[in-house]
Amino acid sequence: MGFRCGIVGLPNVGKSTLFNALTETQAAQAANYPFCTIEPNVGQVAVPDERLDKIAEIAKSAKTVPTQLAFVDIAGLVKGASKGEGLGNQFLGNIREVDAIVHVLRCFEDDDIQHVSNKVDPLADAEVVETELLLADMESLEKRVPNAEKRATAGDKEAKLIASVLGQALALLREGKPARLVEPNDEEEARVFAQAQLLTAKPVLYVCNVAEEDAASGNALSQEVFAKAEREGAQAVVVSAAIEAELVAMEAEERREYLSELGLEESGLSRIIRAGYTLLGLQTFFTAGPKEARAWTFPAGAKAPQAAGEIHTDFERGFIRAETIAYDDYVTLGGESPAREAGKLRQEGKEYLVQDGDVMMFKFNV
Repeated sequence: MGFRCGIVGLPNVGKSTLFNALTETQAAQAANYPFCTIEPNVGQVAVPDERLDKIAEIAKSAKTVPTQLAFVDIAGLVKGASKGEGLGNQFLGNIREVDAIVHVLRCFEDDDIQHVSNKVDPLADAEVVETELLLADMESLEKRVPNAEKRATAGDKEAKLIASVLGQALALLREGKPARLVEPNDEEEARVFAQAQLLTAKPVLYVCNVAEEDAASGNALSQEVFAKAEREGAQAVVVSAAIEAELVAMEAEERREYLSELGLEESGLSRIIRAGYTLLGLQTFFTAGPKEARAWTFPAGAKAPQAAGEIHTDFERGFIRAETIAYDDYVTLGGESPAREAGKLRQEGKEYLVQDGDVMMFKFNV
């Protein structure tokens, strides 16, 4: 299980440039005019994880297979999108299909790149996009909630649940607050809330696109965005799309030297992935053997059968047990056999909560 992030923002904030750099493709046309992205472009990115390389080295694996992350480049939104302005509702529909929103905000001055509002103000840009998502959700719920309430009065239990949960969301939206502030009381309420696919329920990662010279420490504009993220309990990162575009053509060693010269320890991609994992509560377990070492993404709090299901549904359906070694033990002791001899290979059952970094082998029978 990877996750699917929709890159949104006003036209000409650098999101298509960032998409191209992150996915190391030219799938999205980056051009200095609004609506250069006509169809949503999807790029699969390998998630970098140094732990996978260490495990592969110890296991003498012939190859490594990282987990994948999908980025969807969604065309620039403008004021009135919820009413069909610009390229309108088809793009709101594209946003509805992603797991999280990566909101790119322009935090750099450049007279050669036109801004749709003729000014650089990331907080105002954020408000334009957020308002359109909020209005789209309100329009949806103002039809659905009364219909559910009507069916609830006739004794429909499911409709009563829908009216209660989505009614809470509608109340928040009318106050100008995102639906993500709804706190379901149980699994049934969580199910109903998730099925509504509200745009403002999706977690948001703000990406402050800065000039190259501000990539290491940010600037006054990015500081405003970080303050906004902190108030909302959201995530924010500083990235220079221009730097990421340059990194694409470099070899690994050259990349490291270039980043070091800029005072950066890692690429923008790595920062976005780490923030995204935190945002969505995702973790990684590993499998290792002579043929390959592979990373798998799972939601935090998953039990062993659910994690096994990330490999194949048969593994979950016929789960018997999981042979598990903590990552630190695997590396310190030097692999599966030494860990087994040291008593660090554990036999875990169906109730085991998988931990980030676990090296696992599943026993199953179908």
